Amino acid sequence: MTHLQQRHVTMIALGGVIGAGLFVGTGAGIAVAGPAVLISFGLAGILALLVMRMLGEMAAEHPSGGAFSVHAEKAIGPWAGFTVGWVYWSTVGVVLAVEATGAAKIAAGWVPAVPQWIWVLLFMSVLTAVNLAQVSNFGEFEFWFAGLKIAAIVLFLALGAAAILGLLPGVDSPGLTNLQDFLPNGWGGVIAGLMAVVFAFGGLEVVTIAAADAEDPKHAIGKAVRTSITRLLVFYLGSMAVVVTLLPWNDSKVGASPYVAVLDRIGIPGAGQIMNVVIFVALLSAINATLYGAARMLCSLAERGEAPKVLLNRKNGVPRNAVLTSVSFGFISVLLNYLWPDTVFLLLLNAAGSALLVVWGFIAVSQLRMRRTIANPTVPMWGYPYLTWLALAGIVTIMLLMLRDEQARVQILSTGVLVAVIAAVAVSRSALRRRSLHDRI
Repeated sequence: MTHLQQRHVTMIALGGVIGAGLFVGTGAGIAVAGPAVLISFGLAGILALLVMRMLGEMAAEHPSGGAFSVHAEKAIGPWAGFTVGWVYWSTVGVVLAVEATGAAKIAAGWVPAVPQWIWVLLFMSVLTAVNLAQVSNFGEFEFWFAGLKIAAIVLFLALGAAAILGLLPGVDSPGLTNLQDFLPNGWGGVIAGLMAVVFAFGGLEVVTIAAADAEDPKHAIGKAVRTSITRLLVFYLGSMAVVVTLLPWNDSKVGASPYVAVLDRIGIPGAGQIMNVVIFVALLSAINATLYGAARMLCSLAERGEAPKVLLNRKNGVPRNAVLTSVSFGFISVLLNYLWPDTVFLLLLNAAGSALLVVWGFIAVSQLRMRRTIANPTVPMWGYPYLTWLALAGIVTIMLLMLRDEQARVQILSTGVLVAVIAAVAVSRSALRRRSLHDRI
C-alpha cells in the first residue's frame, strides 16, 4: 500500500505533538511559573493551535510533502521556500539525534551492559528500515505509537481526576490547597513558563507533510485538524491541571518529572519505570515521525530544484535517497554517543535551537498572503486576518523574550545565524538564476 489511511493521518495529528517534551520538559515550566503554568500552557497551546489551523487551511488547498516550504514559496517567493525548507530539514536532523540519544539513555538504564551508542545504532537502523519500506508501514508504526501515548495520557487523567475527587482508596485529596499560591513568581514566572513549554508543541507540522501521502489529502487534512485541536488542549491542559492540583508546585520531584511525581503520590508501584516506558515509546514515535518529515521535505526541495535531483529516487512511493540522507546525522550521533555519552544530549539539544519559532513565523506570513488566492477554503483559518496577525505577534514576542533571557539567548542567536546563512544562499541562488536567464535572452 503506497498511501496513508485516514486513521493513520488522524493519529499522526494527535501523536505528533505528544512527545517527550510533554512528559519530561514540562517540569521546567512548573518550576518557574508554579500553578500559573496553566496560563503558560494555555497561551502556548492557543498559539500552536492557531498555527495548526493555518497549516490546515493551506495544506488542504495545496497538499505537498514540502508542506509549509511549498506554501512559503507560493506565497512569499522562492527564497522563502528554500530558506524555511532547509532550516526545517537541518534542524530536525539534529532533533533526530537528540531523540535517539534520549531513547538510548533509557534503554541503557534498563540494560547497563549494552553501551549507549549501540542502542542509538539499533534504533536508527530499525526505524530507517521502517521508513524505507512502504509508506503504510510508517503509518502503521506511528498509529500504534500514537495510540500508546494517548492511552497513557487518558489513563493518567482518569487516575488524577479520581485522586483529586477523593475516589482513590488510601489517597487523601488535597482539594484546591496547592492552587492557593497560584502566581508564586508573578507574571514574570508565567512568561518564563511560556518560553519553557512552547517547544513542547513541536511536531504538529508533520501531519500536513503526511497528508500528501493520503489517498484523499484534502479530506484527510481537514478531518485531522478538526478532530485533533480540542483533544490536544484537553490532554495538555488537563494533565498539567492534575499535576499542580495534586502536588505542591515547588516539590523537587515535580521539577524532575511531573508525571512520575503524580503516580508516586497516588501510590502506583514502579511509577518511575512506567513513565520511562511511556517516554521511551514517545521518543521512538518521534524518531519515526521526524525521519519521515525530514525525508519528505528534502524530496520536495529536490522536486523544486533546490536540492540534488538524485534525492528523487523512489520505490513503493518512498524517497529512499532522501530517507538515507536525512538519517545521516542520526548515524553520526552514534559516534558522538561513543565519544561523549554523558554530554552529547545537552549539546545536541542546544544545537537544535529555536527553529520551530522561525518555521511558525513563515507559516503565519504565508497564510496571510496565500489566503487572498483561496476563494472558499476547506479548513478556513479562524478570525482571518486578525488571529493570524495575533499569532505572528506572539511568535515575535517569544523570540524577543528569549533574547532577553540569558539561557535562551544562545539558542535564539544560533538559530538566527543558521537562518541568515541559508537565506543568504537562497538570495544568491535567485540572483544567479536571474543573471543566467538574462544572459540567455
